[in-house]
Amino acid sequence: MIKKHENYRELVLRLAKTDFKLRYHGSTLGYVWVILKPLLMFSVLNFVFSNIFGMRNSTNPYYPLELMTALLMFQFFAEGTMAGMMSLVLKAQLVTKTYVPRWTIVLGSTINSLFVFGMNLIVLTFFFFIYDKMPSFLGIIMFLIYSILLYLLIVAFSFVTAPLFVRFRDLSNIWEVLLSILMYASPIVYPLSIMPIYAQKILLLNPLAFIIHFSKQGLISNNFTGFYNFSILFFSIVFVFILSFFIFKKYEKKVAEII
Repeated sequence: MIKKHENYRELVLRLAKTDFKLRYHGSTLGYVWVILKPLLMFSVLNFVFSNIFGMRNSTNPYYPLELMTALLMFQFFAEGTMAGMMSLVLKAQLVTKTYVPRWTIVLGSTINSLFVFGMNLIVLTFFFFIYDKMPSFLGIIMFLIYSILLYLLIVAFSFVTAPLFVRFRDLSNIWEVLLSILMYASPIVYPLSIMPIYAQKILLLNPLAFIIHFSKQGLISNNFTGFYNFSILFFSIVFVFILSFFIFKKYEKKVAEII
C-alpha cells in the first residue's frame, strides 16, 4: 500500500513537471514569463488604481503590497482551475491509450499552477523588502494556511469540472467570463473597507474573496478573522474537497468513451 501511494506521488509530480517544462517551451523568454506576467499585470493595475483612482494614499500607503498579494492569489486560482478543468482533454492520450488513475492527471495539472505560485511568492517577498514591511510570524502562517485552502478549492473545482469539460467544451469560455466577474467581485484592486458594511458581508460569503482579503490583511495589517468564521471556511472547503473527489470518481468512468 505504501509502495502504491509512492508511485502515485511520483506520477503526479512527473506530470506536473512535464506541464511546467512545456508551458513556455519555444518562447524566447522561457521561464521568465512566470515572473514577468504578474509583474506586467501589477504595473498596469497599480498605475491606474494608485495614480488615477487614488487607492494609495496616506491612510493606505501599502496599497501596492495589497494589490500584489491579491493579484498573485487570484492568478493562482484562475490558472489552477482552468488547467484542472481542461486536464483530461489535454491529456487525452493518457486517458484513452494507457491506464493511469485519472485523478492523478487532474492533480498534476493543478500542481503545475502551484509551482508557478511558489515562484511568484519570491517576487512577493521582494516587494515586501522594497516597501520595508516585515509581516508578523502569525501573518505568514495564516497566509500559508489560506494558500493551502485556496489550493484545495482549486482541486475541488477541477475534480467536478474536468469530467464535465469532456462533454461540454464551452465550459472553458464560460469560466473565463466568470473569472473576470470574480476578479472585480473580490477585493483585489480595491480594499474591502471602501464598501458598505452590508456589501462587505455579502462579498465575504465568497470563499475566494474571504481568502484573498484576510491573506493580505494578515500579512500587511496583522488583522485576522475570528476563529468562528475561519472554522466555517476551513470545514466548508474540506467538505467540498471530499465531496468533489467522490463526484469525480462517479463520473470519470465514462470519460474515455466520450473523449
